[in-house]
Amino acid sequence: MPVASENSRQTAAVVYNPVKVDLDALRAAVTAEAEAAGWAEPTWYETSVDDVGQGVTRQALDDGADLIIAAGGDGTVRAVAEAVRGSGARVALLPSGTGNLLARNLDLTLDDMPESVRVAFTGRDRPIDLGVIDIEREDRTRTRHVFVVMAGMGIDAKMIDNTDEDLKAKAGWAAYLKAIVTSLRDPDELHMRYRLDDGEPRRATLHTVIVGNCGSLPANILLLPDAVVDDGLLDLMLMRPGGAAGWIRVWWKVVWTNGVLRRTKAGRALAGEHRDDDDLHYETGTRFTARLSRPEAIELDGDGFGTATAFHAWIEPGALTVRVPAE
Repeated sequence: MPVASENSRQTAAVVYNPVKVDLDALRAAVTAEAEAAGWAEPTWYETSVDDVGQGVTRQALDDGADLIIAAGGDGTVRAVAEAVRGSGARVALLPSGTGNLLARNLDLTLDDMPESVRVAFTGRDRPIDLGVIDIEREDRTRTRHVFVVMAGMGIDAKMIDNTDEDLKAKAGWAAYLKAIVTSLRDPDELHMRYRLDDGEPRRATLHTVIVGNCGSLPANILLLPDAVVDDGLLDLMLMRPGGAAGWIRVWWKVVWTNGVLRRTKAGRALAGEHRDDDDLHYETGTRFTARLSRPEAIELDGDGFGTATAFHAWIEPGALTVRVPAE
């Protein structure tokens, strides 16, 4: 059997956050798996404060990479997805952050780097949806980004702004608890005009709006119980709890009803089909447009993106191909 030439073999490029990974161990694992799979020698691209992933990923694609291995936290994954969009290249995830949100929603292993590397080279391709969002700033300028999990305004975006990064590095997801308490003290609400698909424009006063592609978070929190990464739909959650009792009801619903009951067939039967109440409202669609009465903090996949006065989000079905276990 003829041996494939170096130029004809597939190439994997590793886009890694040097703060999040053990580079020596990662390099050894990737090199060994690439060789075992008959791939060319992997190429390596380091992210930085000035380039969190988009620029180096585009460079990797220009250099001929067939597979981008994203080794970092949620910010690295989102940046890689943004750069890969429309290229046809595949993405493999090496979870290395606090939330590991996309890997969590795909039921990938979160704490076994060698296994994640093995899946990158021996797994199968799974097309999933990609969220795209145009954000309008106070000066009317607009920027376009992607999100693989969710975009949000209100309590969740304020929570991210209030999170102590040093504490997050030491305590992980628990660092958000202090930020949640701080954010809940904020009396400001969102005053918003919005439109879902071709529906009638509506007005709402809210604590939080979430537009998501998938909905599982750490600590058994399921914000969007019906969200599926490859159903071609955006899932919308509008939250406005009524006082302290309302917040208790919301917490019970996302942690217990959604996070526990709705994860099993028997639990779903017990919980019933009803999703909406006075505290939480869910809808699905493919496009969502909102305009705020004042600039509000906005987050994408757990990272703050400044403030916005309006945004337009939509779903691109099957636009991102992710490596998952072959079985």
